[in-house]
Amino acid sequence: MSGARPQPWGDAKPQDLSLIKELPRIRVEYGKGDRLAFLGHLEVLETQNRCIRRARLPFSIGNGFARRMRIQFSQALPVGASSTCEYFDLRLSEEIPADEVLARLRAATPPALAPTRAAYVEGRVPALESWLTRSRWEVLVRDCAVDARELSCRISALRDSGVLEYLRGEKKKTIDVSFALVSWECRDAEGGVALTLDTRSSNAGALRPQLLIDHALAGAAAGSVGYDCLKVCRVSQAHEDENSGLLVKPL
Repeated sequence: MSGARPQPWGDAKPQDLSLIKELPRIRVEYGKGDRLAFLGHLEVLETQNRCIRRARLPFSIGNGFARRMRIQFSQALPVGASSTCEYFDLRLSEEIPADEVLARLRAATPPALAPTRAAYVEGRVPALESWLTRSRWEVLVRDCAVDARELSCRISALRDSGVLEYLRGEKKKTIDVSFALVSWECRDAEGGVALTLDTRSSNAGALRPQLLIDHALAGAAAGSVGYDCLKVCRVSQAHEDENSGLLVKPL
């Protein structure tokens, strides 16, 4: 397989998952620039895979039929959103200095997806997608039909109502807004209304900023969605400890 690296167990195919969990696991933080906001999640994953191969890192590959790279990504961004804090965990077949991993990746990755930090983490921690349960967003609602105070009141009413219903394709979905929306702040800004949203995800799903704003502005302007366009950026992700409620940073 092109780009494959020798595995620490040679030609053997380990059945014991504990062997895999002992492989070095490096966590990489990267951004997704505004220019790539409408690039889909699968395209981002494929690009990062290519960059890792281009960087000639000693990545580990799985033993299944497809022989894929052992890599896990954080929860997918909504299409149309940028980010300063996306993550992936990569299993290496040998440990090399984290600063060298970062330097190789920076040299091999387009600036709009460039990595910013890298560090080794415990090999047995949960997968990023389920472990990172809190997100903070910065949103600009351009040409908003209402001012910041009115939008905040509408969001408050949605949160108090509890469950929000929406369509995903042809399927009706629901999300508990009272649980998923932790806090929000609205302020008038040049060109519209700026928001800071703090959201919580679970197995039941995640609250997308556009979904919240679309429902909050429903009926605010006849014949339109209540705004011209949205600029959405995820600015932090963290794990929320179930016992203490404290937030644990990925790095």
